[in-house]
Amino acid sequence: MNNIKVNFSIRDLENLTGIKAHTIRIWEKRYNLLSPNRSDTNIRNYSLTSFQKLLNISYLNNNGFKISKIADLKEEEIPIKVREIASRAKIEDHAINALKMAMINFDQVLFYSTYNNLLENKTFSEIFYSVFLPLLNEIGLLWQTNTITPAHEHFLSVHIKQKILLNTERLQLLEPKPISKTFVLFLPENEIHDIGLLFINYQLRSKGYHTIFLGESVPMESLSDLLEFFNEVTFISYFTVYPEENSISEYINNFNNLLLNKDSTELLLLGKKLSTTNENNLPKKVSIFNSIENLVKDL
Repeated sequence: MNNIKVNFSIRDLENLTGIKAHTIRIWEKRYNLLSPNRSDTNIRNYSLTSFQKLLNISYLNNNGFKISKIADLKEEEIPIKVREIASRAKIEDHAINALKMAMINFDQVLFYSTYNNLLENKTFSEIFYSVFLPLLNEIGLLWQTNTITPAHEHFLSVHIKQKILLNTERLQLLEPKPISKTFVLFLPENEIHDIGLLFINYQLRSKGYHTIFLGESVPMESLSDLLEFFNEVTFISYFTVYPEENSISEYINNFNNLLLNKDSTELLLLGKKLSTTNENNLPKKVSIFNSIENLVKDL
């Protein structure tokens, strides 16, 4: 139990559930839905059970249940109602909540059971777009606000990576399309956040394209070796943390001068680091995409 977070501040609950702290206090006072412990200085402190209950209350409320009706339910009836709705309605929100609980408790069994339940009705790509991507975006914010630790983020990331790699491995024996283009996927030096790039690789392989996945922290100069082996190369990279914002233009221009001299080469970029980059100032063989889905559709 030493590795499990069992106490939460009201700000933690706000970040984890999306319910404003003010609303949580009203639900406590008016409907007695939660019973926090209080410190000597009267600061609220919530248990893991309270966190799970609030996730369930939020799910019911988002699916049309009034708070007054939820308050009338017995304690044991709340999760039963959640399961009933999740079985016949939109299951993504319920799955995201379950995966949050798996992350908080480092619970591998809950992660895999939730994933396997999703597979009964969705393809892997659908799960990634509708569950994993929204969850990862939310987890990034939780980490930035100190609601979770890097260990929680790594737990979730590793298990999602495993699923991407497993599904990619199933495609390895498929012959690529008889085309000359090769996609080279890499991350710039010091960049290690590769989940998005791994999924793009999976999507390209599922479409029959020839891909070479180089992964994390690849020196720009070493990419020139690829041009010795392949005539038509499309480079794809993801800027999550690096390069630094004041170095992005320099990186792109250097890449253009070093690797995009041939007519048959181009560079496709994604990532939040590029949100302020002016596309009008890019070299003509460099393109920025605002989502994985849009990039895959454009290929």
